[in-house]
Amino acid sequence: MVCVLIPATSANLGPGFDAVGMALSFYNEVSLGPSPKELEIEVFGDGAELISRDKNNLVYVAITKVFEKLGKTPRNLKLTLKNRVPLARGLGSSAAAIVGGLVAANAYLGNPLPSDELLRLATELEGHPDNVAPALLGGVVISGFDRDKVKYLKLPVPEVEVVVAIPRFQLKTADSRQILPAEIPFSRAVLNVNRVSFLIAAFCLKKYEYLQIGMEDYLHQPYRSQLIPGFYQVVEEAKNAGAYGVALSGSGPTVIALAKEGEAVGRVIKEAFLKFNVETEIIYTRPENRGAIDLINYKGEGDC
Repeated sequence: MVCVLIPATSANLGPGFDAVGMALSFYNEVSLGPSPKELEIEVFGDGAELISRDKNNLVYVAITKVFEKLGKTPRNLKLTLKNRVPLARGLGSSAAAIVGGLVAANAYLGNPLPSDELLRLATELEGHPDNVAPALLGGVVISGFDRDKVKYLKLPVPEVEVVVAIPRFQLKTADSRQILPAEIPFSRAVLNVNRVSFLIAAFCLKKYEYLQIGMEDYLHQPYRSQLIPGFYQVVEEAKNAGAYGVALSGSGPTVIALAKEGEAVGRVIKEAFLKFNVETEIIYTRPENRGAIDLINYKGEGDC
């Protein structure tokens, strides 16, 4: 049996739309081993009642990709999933499922595939690399396509605390993409280039105070925020409470704040959302420099 931990991820971090993602220090677990049955799937934790126990399970779909790549057929497998990453909240739940399946299957078969090939397969399944890259590799990752190939760079992990505010409603990525316009004004595009430049420079130079502007976005948040009551008021109150920067996590509805000390910021975010009748779960975490590959059989978190 093999066991894999897969970190939650936060994509975009404001202006880095479909290009920047960061791994976070809380995890899903995927265990894969033999079974007397053709396929046995157990699911525990967040959203367990919504996840299929048949061959349509996304983790299993990813497992079959590795087997097929190696000319093998998956048979008599037991798959156990322990989910801590909430579904459809902008924290990379689908990326964690895909990466968990790929890494577990690869480990089960003796790790014949290198990380770049796993990233290619993950991107093929997910459609874009912004969440799967940090889930697989850890850290802060810039990723994108160069023709048909996925290219990526890892940045220094910021020395910050991360506040994750999860509203108690789901928002599927497909739904949040539908609200985006086909075009934006040139001036907004220029602003976004400016802001994402500050975002990357702030991480590289450890000038985290520049995240105040470096996590501003003019490309997708003005539209997606319409689906999240009080979003901009929450952002301002969190900044006033000491957050370096605040943004939607992925497509939302989760809000992520980077701060020197997270607890005060988390309390303010929770209270600010309540003014708009939105209840939130607050998670205090940190950036995770290890990806799923490094976290295989890691002793010290969860049951792996």
